[in-house]
Parts: sequence; structure tokens; C-alpha cells
Amino acid sequence: MSSPLEGWSSCSRISPYLSWGCLSMASTVRSLEERLATLREATLCGARVDRRWSSSLSSFASRLRWHCHFMQKLEDEPQIEFENMSRSCDGLREDFSDTPEAHRRLEAWQNGLTGYPMVDACMRCLQTTGWLNFRMRAMLMSFASHHLWLHWRPTAVFLGRHFLDFEPGIHFSQAQMQSATTGINAVRIYSPAKQALDQDPDGRFIKLWVPELEGVPASWLAEPHRMPIDQQVAAGCRIGVNYPQPIVDHATAYREARLKIALLRREPSAREEAGKVFLRHGSRKRQPARKSHEQLSLPMD
Repeated sequence: MSSPLEGWSSCSRISPYLSWGCLSMASTVRSLEERLATLREATLCGARVDRRWSSSLSSFASRLRWHCHFMQKLEDEPQIEFENMSRSCDGLREDFSDTPEAHRRLEAWQNGLTGYPMVDACMRCLQTTGWLNFRMRAMLMSFASHHLWLHWRPTAVFLGRHFLDFEPGIHFSQAQMQSATTGINAVRIYSPAKQALDQDPDGRFIKLWVPELEGVPASWLAEPHRMPIDQQVAAGCRIGVNYPQPIVDHATAYREARLKIALLRREPSAREEAGKVFLRHGSRKRQPARKSHEQLSLPMD
């Protein structure tokens, strides 16, 4: 779920069919249980079974549970689509979001022209294909909310319009989690450069979706603005001419976002509100022992 290239073949890719009702959750779970039963029978018969299947199906079952969990959360609290889960976050980004600078940042983010290759490649990929793996979706949302300091509502709506598998219950909860407006989840701020190095080390994904950087050596793709001018000329890509300079400085934006959120969360009113959110949405039960692969199932009444 982390690599934007491998995700096309390593994820189930059935999310659009669930979202549009072409597949039901019940039939999906039945197919999962049938596959588990087949593997269990093969194991009992002494056949050689790749143990990775058990791990993969366990992960898949977990994702189905989370799918249902988030849909139920929106049904219980439909205002999640429009309001901060933690009302202590009201006003955190609203004032800036109405400024000309915010509009400039939003437009650059929407057009895949932020100057951060991994962000831009992901945005262009999404708008062309309608799909993106989970980690990169999270990065797009986090980058907009923290680096660009944009309110989550317009950016979440924009992304939702491009996802073939748009599911409001999942989408708006995730948008708020990535924007730190739940009040209870960890603050997630991704480094676009690190994500490029970790998830696209040879630059195939970036060069596929950001052809302006085709001639840039892989060693500079994560942060092409740091490339010496002579190498920019040799690569046929002048930063600021053929491809934009970074719209914000990562280190500065990271530091400022964390500080603003930390100061807010220290306030007594924010702590009180976080407690209310936790009572509504947080898990207060001890984690049960991991089930064996024979027991992985979802109740379907």
C-alpha cells in the first residue's frame, strides 16, 4: 500500500466495485472465507502453501473491517463531512484559506505544479487514472493541510471528485486524520523527498507522470531544485523555467505546522474536546489476541 507503482498489482483494486455497488461486502467476505478454507484444506492435505497468502488475506480482512468502521462512523456523525471532528480546530486554517496566497497554493497543488516531484506525480496520476495507493493519498492530503496550510474541506472535495472509489465515510475521516483535526490522532506530516526516495528510488513513477523531469538523474529527482545549474542545463530542465521551484520550504512548513498544532492541543479546551472525540470514536478496548488465519471473518447479519 506504500509504493505508487507496486500498488497497482499488490492491492486488491476492488474498491471502486465496492463503492459503486458492483460488489457487496457480504459477497466479498464470503469469497475471502472460501479462499481461507481452500488454503486450510490444502495445508491439512500436506500441500505446500505459500505462507504469505495467510498474511495477505489477514491484511485484506483488516481493511474490510476498517472500511465498514469508517462508513458506520459517518452514519453516526454525518457532520464529519463538513465540520472538524474536534471543534477546537475551528479557525485553525480558515483565516489563511481565504487569502490570495492560499488560492495560489491550492491551484498549484490541484495542477500538480508544487515543485515537489512526488506530490506532483501523484496528483497527475490520480487525475488521469482515478486511483492512487493509500500512502500517496495520505501524502497528498497531508501536504495540502500542513505544508500549504489549506483547510481540509476544499482539498478533500477536490480529491473525492477524482477518486473512482470515493466512499464518503472513509474519505472524510481520512482527510481529517491527515489534517490533524480529529484532535486524537498523531500528526502526520510526510516529507515528499523521503517518500520519493523510499517509494520510487529509481524515479520510474515520477518520470512517468512528470515528463519535464525525464532527463534528471535519479539522484536528484527527489529534490531537483538542489541540482547545480550546469546539471540542470545538461538534463534539459531548468528549475523555475521548465519545472517550478518548491512552492514552500519543507523544513519551514513542517516546523510551523507542528508548532501551531502543538500549541493548539495544549490548550485546556482542546484537551477537553479531544476527550469527547475519543469517547465517540476512540477504541477503549484492549486489543484482542491476533486470530489465526482460520478465524478471519466479518460478521454479516
